Amino acid sequence: MLLAWIIAFSVLGSIGAIVGAALLLLFKEPTRKVLLPCLLSYAIGTLLGAAFLGMIPNALAQETALAISGTVLAGIVIFFFLEKIIIWRHCHNAECEVHGTAGPLILIGDAFHNFVDGFVIAAAFLTSVPLGIAASLAVIAHEIPQEVGDFAILLDNGYSKRRALALNLLSSLTTLPGAVIAYFFLGATREVVPFILALSAASFIYIAIADLVPSLHRKAGLKPAICQLCLILAGIGTIAVFRLVH
Repeated sequence: MLLAWIIAFSVLGSIGAIVGAALLLLFKEPTRKVLLPCLLSYAIGTLLGAAFLGMIPNALAQETALAISGTVLAGIVIFFFLEKIIIWRHCHNAECEVHGTAGPLILIGDAFHNFVDGFVIAAAFLTSVPLGIAASLAVIAHEIPQEVGDFAILLDNGYSKRRALALNLLSSLTTLPGAVIAYFFLGATREVVPFILALSAASFIYIAIADLVPSLHRKAGLKPAICQLCLILAGIGTIAVFRLVH
């Protein structure tokens, strides 16, 4: 039954993000420029909420504070290394400095990132179903703007709309094998689950703070800042309410 939950939400996370991105691309560019920062702000809130209100408290309930905080810190350093040295880079617009002309690299990096998301979802579900659903919501929220950015860059590199969408869908489906592998691996070694939760929290914190927040600084002014803050709080509130209800 638990495996069914994991598979269902892994597929939902993959396809939901692609469908959401495709729907967003139906809007004209001026509308997308308004909607994307809103979605990014909400995604920041859900990522931080899932990390600090879900994953870290659950990890702390199973391990010492020093072990978990050390794992979170190590995770942030690891994700920095992956982003800078290897290929993992989130792109939310066609002017990404890292991937300006590297369509295949985007797809490989996206596939790897989605595989990691699968691990995150499985680890969360192995802790509790509500935490798994909250983690899946955070994954979907931050994947939509990423998929929009990837799609735009692939088009800029000469891919047709159909091919770009198909390749994005294929790369997103690596969430499922990541989740299934994690289910069997973590199911056999339950003692590592709190550390995987801590690494998952580190992933969410790093994506939110190092990747998404700088994107919001492109728009200056009090009104955009208040709007962004409200949406970040809405994202945190969504996770908080969900955790309280369940």
